[in-house]
Amino acid sequence: MENTIKVERAILNLTQGELAEKIGVSRQTINSIEANRYVPSTVLALKLSEVFNKPVNDFFKLSADD
Repeated sequence: MENTIKVERAILNLTQGELAEKIGVSRQTINSIEANRYVPSTVLALKLSEVFNKPVNDFFKLSADD
């Protein structure tokens, strides 16, 4: 799975820590998601959707390997 969380975060001018606080996770979790080392749960994806005010499919995409 690929994502554009870093871009979406930059659009809102949020640090990893600020985004993490908004959705109730650690900054390290945001870092791992951005680096494609961690695929978030549906709950976290929906929380990100609320923060970004966009559908989940706008910032998470299936890759060819998925």
